[in-house]
Amino acid sequence: MAELPGGAGKYAPWPRNLTDYLEKELQHEFEFKYFVLDRAQFNDEYEQNEGYDPVPLAGDQGGAGILKSLIKVDSLSAQRHLTDPNFQTLGGAGRAEDLSRRLSRFYQRNLEQRGDDHSALKALFDSEEGLNEHLMQVFEPTLKRIATLGYPGLSNPKLEIKSGLNPTSIMSQDARVHYVLGDGADAVRLPDSYNGLGFKNLIYMVVEILDLQERWKAEEEKRPPLHLIFIEEPEAHLHAQLQQVFIRNVLTLLKIEGEDDGAFTSQIVVTTHSPHILYERGFAPIRYFRRHSANGEQSTKVLNLSGFQKGETPKDRDFLQRYLKLTHCDLFFADAAILVEGNVERLLLPLMIEKAAKTLRSASLSILEVGGAFGHRFKELIEFLGITTLVITDVDSVTETVEPAADIDENEDEEKEFEIPSEQEGGEPQKRYGSTCLPGEPDAVTANQTLIQWLPRKRSIAELCAVAKEDKAELLTGSDTAMVRIAYQIPTDVTWNEQLASLCGRTFEEAFGLENADWCQAADQRTVGLKLRGAAADPSALAARLHKRVTGKNFDKTKFALGVLARKDGDWVVPLYIKEGLEWLQEQVNLEVEQEVEAVVDAAAEAPVVAAEADQVA
Repeated sequence: MAELPGGAGKYAPWPRNLTDYLEKELQHEFEFKYFVLDRAQFNDEYEQNEGYDPVPLAGDQGGAGILKSLIKVDSLSAQRHLTDPNFQTLGGAGRAEDLSRRLSRFYQRNLEQRGDDHSALKALFDSEEGLNEHLMQVFEPTLKRIATLGYPGLSNPKLEIKSGLNPTSIMSQDARVHYVLGDGADAVRLPDSYNGLGFKNLIYMVVEILDLQERWKAEEEKRPPLHLIFIEEPEAHLHAQLQQVFIRNVLTLLKIEGEDDGAFTSQIVVTTHSPHILYERGFAPIRYFRRHSANGEQSTKVLNLSGFQKGETPKDRDFLQRYLKLTHCDLFFADAAILVEGNVERLLLPLMIEKAAKTLRSASLSILEVGGAFGHRFKELIEFLGITTLVITDVDSVTETVEPAADIDENEDEEKEFEIPSEQEGGEPQKRYGSTCLPGEPDAVTANQTLIQWLPRKRSIAELCAVAKEDKAELLTGSDTAMVRIAYQIPTDVTWNEQLASLCGRTFEEAFGLENADWCQAADQRTVGLKLRGAAADPSALAARLHKRVTGKNFDKTKFALGVLARKDGDWVVPLYIKEGLEWLQEQVNLEVEQEVEAVVDAAAEAPVVAAEADQVA
């Protein structure tokens, strides 16, 4: 290298690294070997038993040939190039085709298989006969005049004009798809170019799938038992309802009459980014690709959700499936998840992100409204998927009793029922009861199951308030990088009536009212719902009266959230506990992006060398 003119510089000879070497030499360094596997030597997770040695495949036919005789693989690409051919766009017209052309191709491929369809052949024959008669009538005067000229000779044979209709080309030459609006004589017929890409795409995919199946069936004696069809991103151009209709009915397209219980079957593998498609299928068929970034290197682990909480009595699987179907399934496509206490936090979270952590606007976030009583039930799913998660919940302070109150007056606070872990390992949880109270009450405890069972696993309000910021986050079980953090109300300096006190709200509404005391108590903020009649004497009195207002039966939480959203000034601050949580999540998401950028930069650093080599070859 030293003898190169000007020195080697950044140039490095091939191979620069192992990846560079394997890209060119992988096929020369390795070979395929095929084995006969014994199902009895594998467990239910398809992991082979220790010491099992598969038997090599023997015989004249190679392993690749045997696989092809067993499985036929077809694919439907996401780049379907379906558009209006009359709309010629630069660079796209050459690859585009309209729906009619695609249907014509399907007809041509499968016509010969329907040679015994005499109804269709008779219809074509009758059309041909009628057209022949019409042509002879139209051209009869002209042909007679030609005959007087002695043309074309050879004993003066007669000329005859006949239709050139051909069953094998009729569809491609003369048939067009139309959309019909209405019935009878008043119906309006529009060409296929007048409909949107979504509906065209749906029909196109159906025709493609049927075409692939017909070709598989046509192989007859050589037909592989399994027909595997890969469909890439079927949601392209489809609105939510059409996506659900497609995935709900696609398997019925592949049913072959008379072969329901036979040896031949079709399977479909769909790659998708659509939560609406996942909505229809549940957990069992999902294979989740979990991205992992560490030390500038990217890797992917495929998770089989059919193995999540397996067994006849899964703890939370059925609940989670029902919940995600009732809300949304974008959790599977998120960079991070935020679990919030209720509807108020969900409505105001975009505004709070705008105020406290603006860069999160560029992240793909899944916001789930789960409540403190059910948030912990998402723990295993979050850990299984390995998604960095922020849990925003309430301290839900109560005064605890072992037995429920014998009689609760209608004006008293609503009684809470909750569970605490058993003192004996593996024992049944114990039920407790309590009435809501201010967090500052002596011996107050939390009724929030998320705080008790997930993080930080504390019961008393005093312990929760004493948890250090760094102890509110931990690595997700089974992950090296993904983390979870809890955010709940904490003591905050509150200034009111020129007095300062450290106070903690019980819920989001109380914390918001304390940390935005002047804003909420202003006369023009009455629509928010926290404006009190008469001024509170000091911060503690303000906290007590806000608590009474929020826990009262007449307080409308949704109206409160909409009232905050409706204020154009927006001159309020994000409650401290949420602000800290969002800032933490912002750091986690940014860290992941930085790792990915570093990996791209490292790869790009070698690109100039490759380009230089290409220039030298040219």
